[in-house]
Formats: sequence, C-alpha cells, structure tokens
Amino acid sequence: MLEIALIVLALVCVALAGACFRLAGKQREYARQALLQAERDAGRDQRIKELSKRLDAYLTGSIRMGEELHELRRIVAPLPDKLTQMEQRDPSSLSFTQAARLVGLGASVDDLTQSCGLSRAEAELVSKLHQSKR
Repeated sequence: MLEIALIVLALVCVALAGACFRLAGKQREYARQALLQAERDAGRDQRIKELSKRLDAYLTGSIRMGEELHELRRIVAPLPDKLTQMEQRDPSSLSFTQAARLVGLGASVDDLTQSCGLSRAEAELVSKLHQSKR
C-alpha cells in the first residue's frame, strides 16, 4: 500500500513538474510579448512626438501668414480712399479717371505716365487698384 502511495505521489510530482515547465514557458512567452509591445509603444510615442513637432511648425507658419495678411489688409484698406482723394484734389484734371480707363483697356504703367502725366508711383497705384477690380 505504501508503494502505491509512493507511486501516486511520484506521478503527482511528475505532473506538477510538467505543469511548472508549461507555466514557465507561458511566462517567458508573455514576457517576450510584453517586450515587443513596449517596443511598439516606444515607436508609436516617437511618431506622435514627431507629428506634434510638425503640427507646431505648421501652426506657427499659419499664424505668421495670418499676421502678415492682416498687416497687408491694414496697409491696402485705405488705398481706394486715397485714390479718391487724389482724383478729387484737382477737379480740372481728369488724368486719374483717364488712367483708370486706360488700365481697363490694358495700358501699362509706362503708358499711364506718358499719356496722363502721372508719376510712376501714381501710375503703379492706379494700375494695381484697377487691375484688382477686373
């Protein structure tokens, strides 16, 4: 009877040893999977950081462009009023009105300075203002 108990005990020990080896193998597999997951997580985190930096650069560029656009609008906004004032400054001269018509017909800045007696800056202003309306 003692021999049977020892045999049963030996079989239980062998079964427990087999279970321990199987569990140790699973534990090694889980550790390997955890290491692989940590590597994937590190790669993902690095890509997120890179994308964040690129997004910051794009946002900074957009903000600068918006500020410059705002500044340009501020500079250009009074130009039509200035042109109107220039046209009204000398009622006997219709050179600005004539220049505007010539720009509408495709005249160049040089044509405006020669035919209307405008300075180059005035001719460029009239040309730019009336070309934008076309």
